[in-house]
Amino acid sequence: MARRSGRSQRGTRTSPVVVAGAAAAVLTATVLTVPGNAWGEPERPAPRAAAGAAAQECGTGAYQAEAVKDGGTWTARHGDDVVYTGDDMLSAMSAALGSLTPNRTTKERVVVRGDGTMRADTRLGLPSHSALDVCGTINVTGPSAGDMAPVYARGVTDVEVQHLSVTGTPLYGVFIRNATDVHLGQIDMRLSGGGIGVRVDRYNTTEPTRNVRIDDVYVSGAGSHAVETYGVDGLTIGSVTARDVGESGLLLNETVNADIGTVDAVDAGTGTGYAAFRMANRNGRIGGSYATNVHVDQVIARGGGRGIFCVSESGGAVIDRVDIADTGSNAVLVENCYNVTIAGESGTIAGPGDIRLAARGEFANNRDITLQNVRVTDSAINENPCGENTVVRNVELVNSSQNTC
Repeated sequence: MARRSGRSQRGTRTSPVVVAGAAAAVLTATVLTVPGNAWGEPERPAPRAAAGAAAQECGTGAYQAEAVKDGGTWTARHGDDVVYTGDDMLSAMSAALGSLTPNRTTKERVVVRGDGTMRADTRLGLPSHSALDVCGTINVTGPSAGDMAPVYARGVTDVEVQHLSVTGTPLYGVFIRNATDVHLGQIDMRLSGGGIGVRVDRYNTTEPTRNVRIDDVYVSGAGSHAVETYGVDGLTIGSVTARDVGESGLLLNETVNADIGTVDAVDAGTGTGYAAFRMANRNGRIGGSYATNVHVDQVIARGGGRGIFCVSESGGAVIDRVDIADTGSNAVLVENCYNVTIAGESGTIAGPGDIRLAARGEFANNRDITLQNVRVTDSAINENPCGENTVVRNVELVNSSQNTC
């Protein structure tokens, strides 16, 4: 039976240490006849550190409210006041968030301690100026409905999810819509279907979501993308690690001013046209032009659909390093994109998937595409139709062919 009480104080509590459970062709080419290397699991780089200090351990530091599970009972407290007691995790978390200062203009924090279950047709709404730190796992069960997510925020500002672990079948694990100043910290989702791990978008098409920072996300088993954005201005991501997801590892739609660390995907979009890293729907276009504003440190892809896919008038992007092998479709497909550099620093691409530069009739052809500093093994570089100012340079071909204009 839930019960609420008045608050006698709005004190700030400090927690003990709690360990969280559960990251125009210019060619310089050498054609070799030696067999290609055996392409196995690559050495994985450490996730790029988030801006500022190392990630804080879950549950440590000051907080204003908490929801704690003891046996089968959840208790939510604000200061010394109990604001909920019962067996429902969602109700406990909601009560803790609801106990924070009304109409606040600075961020207040809720810590959740314990594992629990939520239905897929429910959601926890995160209000403005709130930080949520979940030291436990939320298991999502049952059929979903609408835009539901264990953590949901719409039309808010200054929100943070410091730690979050999700299992089960959510439609979305985290869903952020038309928000500003968003920070997602250490996000771990080991799913068994459902939809998208993390989606950040806008429902108001005239105003993008702004200033989003995602430190490190691990998603396995999602039915759709690990992470997807649509209509975001200002995005920083440390790392996206995707394993056995139904579609893309990281998909950026209509997103500008993005700085991405590592995209690391194994078996993302197997049997589909999706990719470890995909840009679509005029991603990177600012005011009708494609000045470089999307930067990716590294894309690692093994198996799945494609490694990299740029499509539908996207561009303005530089990918420094690539490590792609064994994709079921193209290792790289660039289709109707503008000002894109692949392997700006270095890379390896191994077949059977090829590197394809292509175009559909409804959009202008490729323009200012550069492929460089890469070793291509048991594959091919194919361009059709001819793009404008395609540059292929410092490419080593190993048992591979090149068919560019």
